[in-house]
Amino acid sequence: MYIIEILLTGSNIFNHFSTSIIQVTATDADDPTYGNSAKLVYTLVQGQQYFSVDPQTGILRTAVPDMDRETQDQYLVVLQAKDMGGHLGGLSGTTTITVRLTDVNDNPPRFTQSMWSFSVSELAIPGAEIGRISATDADLGENAKLEYTILEGETGDTFNITGVNQEAVITLNKVDYESRSSYSFSVEVLNPIVDPRFLRRGPFKDRASIRVAVLDADEPPRFSRARYHMDVSENCPPACTVGRVSAVDPDTGLTNNIRFSIDPQSDPEALFRITPDTGLITTAMELDREREHWHNITVIATQRDNPSQVSRVLVAIETLDLNDNAPELDRQYTTAMCDSSSIGQVVQVLRAIDRDEGGNDSTVYFSIPPESRAALNFSVRDSGASLVLLSQLQPLSRSQSSTLTLHVPLVLRDGTSGLTSTGTVTVSVCPCLRGGARAVCLPQQSTLPSPGLSTAALLAILACVATLLAVSALSLSLRRQKRDSLSPLEEDDVRENIITYDDEGGGEADTAAFDIAALQSAPTTPSPSPKLKPLVLAYVPSRGPPGPGGPSLALRVGEFLRLRLAQVTFDPSQPPYDSVQVYGLEGTGSRAGSLSSLESEGEKDAEKEDWGAGLEEWGPQFQKLAQLFKDREKEREEKENDEEGAKKEKEKKDDPEKKEKKERGEQAGEEGKD
Repeated sequence: MYIIEILLTGSNIFNHFSTSIIQVTATDADDPTYGNSAKLVYTLVQGQQYFSVDPQTGILRTAVPDMDRETQDQYLVVLQAKDMGGHLGGLSGTTTITVRLTDVNDNPPRFTQSMWSFSVSELAIPGAEIGRISATDADLGENAKLEYTILEGETGDTFNITGVNQEAVITLNKVDYESRSSYSFSVEVLNPIVDPRFLRRGPFKDRASIRVAVLDADEPPRFSRARYHMDVSENCPPACTVGRVSAVDPDTGLTNNIRFSIDPQSDPEALFRITPDTGLITTAMELDREREHWHNITVIATQRDNPSQVSRVLVAIETLDLNDNAPELDRQYTTAMCDSSSIGQVVQVLRAIDRDEGGNDSTVYFSIPPESRAALNFSVRDSGASLVLLSQLQPLSRSQSSTLTLHVPLVLRDGTSGLTSTGTVTVSVCPCLRGGARAVCLPQQSTLPSPGLSTAALLAILACVATLLAVSALSLSLRRQKRDSLSPLEEDDVRENIITYDDEGGGEADTAAFDIAALQSAPTTPSPSPKLKPLVLAYVPSRGPPGPGGPSLALRVGEFLRLRLAQVTFDPSQPPYDSVQVYGLEGTGSRAGSLSSLESEGEKDAEKEDWGAGLEEWGPQFQKLAQLFKDREKEREEKENDEEGAKKEKEKKDDPEKKEKKERGEQAGEEGKD
């Protein structure tokens, strides 16, 4: 058994009677020359109502002329092949054939209903959906494609229709209840592709009636124009008429129910006013075209009985120009000229501007008042509007501060309107470097601070200088107080030790450069030497009380320094006097030892001596130093007491241990003897 599938173009018109579909062939393995064993006969087992088969050839044909795909699109046909010529005793075999009918556009579209009704509010926005209609087509694919159209002349501008598959959507363009409360029109649907073989079955299109009712709604006021353009002359006095706007209530058709106002945001300076009842727009103050050419304001219309219904419209107001501006200089002119310039020389070329519309095209006349022209030796040449020198100037001094500044007044007059204005040209007359016509002035001495430093910078510098001076004065004052504190030391209080040595040494840190013991054991009087060496001065306070009489220490030191300075100055073999090294050393005999940073034997003996003893007798200047020595001595005694107490405490702890060890040793000795 075999299954064969066949596609057949199906239509009750296109498929004629006895249309050939397929030829079926069967085989028989018997010997065809031997009787009827291999003679085959074809018959239909199933499908005799719609198909037939040729018994000898096996060709399958249609048996009816009205096969319709929309009624039945598939058929199963069973064929049988039998040997022995189809007689009894013959053997047989069968096969199944599936016949499918393909679609042709043989069905016109049809609306699902012939009348459709919808409603829409008059406030609906353009593009709003009003309703949907549908149509059907029994065909398939492209044969079932539909197109919808609103018939011409039947409100095609009010509504739109768009097909979506087998459904159409009707949308709104614009409606007005006051103009028309309902609309009736027809919609047509058709197949864009039509098979001419089936045209005799009738037109492949259909029509339906549509009725749309417009619902009334409370509408906002409607202005007579979508945009207003008005104009007004500049400098017009307040309450000058600009124009009028109008609006109507579309629900009632009345205008007395409308109230007008100006949106404050569109007119922040309140330049305009509007009459609420009539819509008349007037100016609230004079306008200036040169300041602002256009004014765009928004007018609001509101229903009195329903303030929620509001409409807006833009009003563009143009300010018309009047020739109300006199010409003026285009900038502030400042120029320079030589005092040796010749008569008639052009000092400056002048230019004027007029802010009126087209004002720069009018002629402008320049002039200098007669009294100023004679006094300043300048005039204006109308041709080219040039400022020229009228008479020879007096030569100026060649000093760097000689400059003459002249302010030349000008009068500018409009040749059309006669309006005038004044201006000033500043002319600096100065001696030139080479005396030529070109104004290259000598440099001027400036009495002002340097341009590179501002006033704030100068004040800051002065403040820094004042601070440094104050610090220096304070330092000198402190040094003077320190020096005065030592002034009570007289000649008997100090012994001068002057030591001469051959090596400068390396400073305080270089202790190996010279013998420190030599400093401490230096002689008390200088020994004359034919060749001076660097000097070391040391001051050693005496333990004895100051004695009366004799020159003071300061006088003796000064005399000594003058002597040494004279020796160095007049002896060419000596090194410069500025190489003298000065060291402060108390010398021998000081009860406190050396106060320098150099290590000396005085530090070793300091522990044995009573530091600070006798300082109270030196006067009030040494009271603070004496107190320091007392505090140090007290700290040393406290430290010694603490160390001694710790030592005793340790001995107390060690005694029981030593005693125990001793007892153990004795016990061990006795045991050994035993």
